[in-house]
Amino acid sequence: MNTDDTIALLSASIDPDTLATLHRRLEAAAHAEGLVDVAYTTVDSPVGPLLLAATPKGLIRVAYAREDHDAVLQKLADTVSPRILRAPQRLDAAARELDEYFAGTRTAFDLDLDRSLSRGFRLLVQQHLPEIAYGRTRSYTEMAEAVGNPKAVRAVGSACATNPLPVVVPCHRVLRTDGSLGGYIGGLDAKATLLALEAAA
Repeated sequence: MNTDDTIALLSASIDPDTLATLHRRLEAAAHAEGLVDVAYTTVDSPVGPLLLAATPKGLIRVAYAREDHDAVLQKLADTVSPRILRAPQRLDAAARELDEYFAGTRTAFDLDLDRSLSRGFRLLVQQHLPEIAYGRTRSYTEMAEAVGNPKAVRAVGSACATNPLPVVVPCHRVLRTDGSLGGYIGGLDAKATLLALEAAA
């Protein structure tokens, strides 16, 4: 085969079904050989496309489109492992539970979580966030008191703002003392959507 034939072969369009089959084979082979440290997929939701990423320990990242999914994956490659592969089947449980949540049929998540992206006080706050019941809210001040550091209101805000697992770990349920939304990693529209969804249930 000459160079022109090789170029023509490589540049020929591959039909989507063939490409999907090849990707499934790659995914299965990489999984069988233990070559994937971070699996990811994207799912549609009422708050836009969400990137889901997991390690063998559990779900490590949920990211909104406004965070730039490519940038999030690059950060995971830099901080966790460069061995990342789109592997939707590894995230079936997370995708299913999110679908149930957005459909209003799930009020709590039952997923293994990899919390290795957070440390110290931020991790402490994030571990306490699931204590806020579905459909309820707490203020940043109340969260600071709940973790035993009443003066750390700003630090609580920072912990919520850097939560790597939004929606699943419900930082959206933390509001300012006056009841206003405060900030949110997914944007205020997403925060309001999640709170309205939970209030309607």
